[in-house]
Amino acid sequence: MTAPHFHWFLPTAGDSRDVTSQANVPGAALGNRDADLNYLTLLAKTADTLGYESVLTPTGTWCQDSWIVASALINQTQHLKFLVAFRPGLITPTLAAQQAAAFQELSGGRLALNIVTGGDAIEQARFGDHLSKDERYARTAEFTTIVRGAWSGTPFDFTGDYYDVRGAVVADPPTTTPEIFFGGASEAARETAARTVDTYLTWTEPPAAVAELVADVRRRAAAHGRELTFGIRAHVITRDTHDEAWAVARGLVDRMDPNVIEFARAAMNRAESEGQRRQAALSAHPDNLEVYPGLWAGYGLVRGGAGTALVGSHAEVADLIQQYRDIGIDHFVLSGNPHIEEAYWFAEGVKPLFDRPAAAARSDVAAAG
Repeated sequence: MTAPHFHWFLPTAGDSRDVTSQANVPGAALGNRDADLNYLTLLAKTADTLGYESVLTPTGTWCQDSWIVASALINQTQHLKFLVAFRPGLITPTLAAQQAAAFQELSGGRLALNIVTGGDAIEQARFGDHLSKDERYARTAEFTTIVRGAWSGTPFDFTGDYYDVRGAVVADPPTTTPEIFFGGASEAARETAARTVDTYLTWTEPPAAVAELVADVRRRAAAHGRELTFGIRAHVITRDTHDEAWAVARGLVDRMDPNVIEFARAAMNRAESEGQRRQAALSAHPDNLEVYPGLWAGYGLVRGGAGTALVGSHAEVADLIQQYRDIGIDHFVLSGNPHIEEAYWFAEGVKPLFDRPAAAARSDVAAAG
């Protein structure tokens, strides 16, 4: 089995000691941190130093532009890749191919792309995009096809329902093609992934549910003569002991404002995204947030997107990660609050358990038992 790919998250909407910045606890440390260039540079350098493969730079009207932020951090890092999230349809695919090729050249091959089709019609409308969800996924498939064609070095023609391009090409095609990540749990999303991307990325659910998604998308990809890799997006709370980790998780919930929870739940219940509905369902019972041993849905009480966290001692988190690896997950895109501190906890506590000598020793112990 190949080594897992561990990625971290760049909080371009700001960072905090709590799940949201609305927590108000008398006597608690003020932990809200603005997403200015100094802080994002510090976080990117931390991820680089700790050996994370990349940082995900998110996209949306709630955060800073991912391309601008990632470009500003190229010269501040040495080995770190940037998993740049962006929305197809807001720019032309040929321009996106050109931007990606330029970033790949200027960064020395440190780009990966995370295509976000968009699962919220209200937010899409802010960009002037009024297509239905299925139409957005169909457009994404055409968009990705044109981007790959423009990278080929040969002028590429394409006529579809959403794009009509002639001679799409970039002047300096990337020597190493950026890996394309993509997520979505709906029927249309799964089929788009199977046909066009490299890595299918899903929010984290109990292993059996993730296994169903992996098996289905793998089957669809095989029908198109393709093979994909797979990844999950999750938060993480890892500490030296089980009790320490779960105390942190309970503390995060204790500091959540009930009004914020109510508002967030209402917004998530209106979401078009099938994946978002699945995440929201996991936190539907606030008195029972451990939805699988070591998988905690507390983040989903107040946040859209990734709503679950891997929680436990370093060995327990590593064992849960191994369960996901056993069903075909290769990439783990992680985050935690605050992001710098949690990046250290994971890198120093969990990552060493997947170093080759340590992993071999664990396998020997398991076999002997």
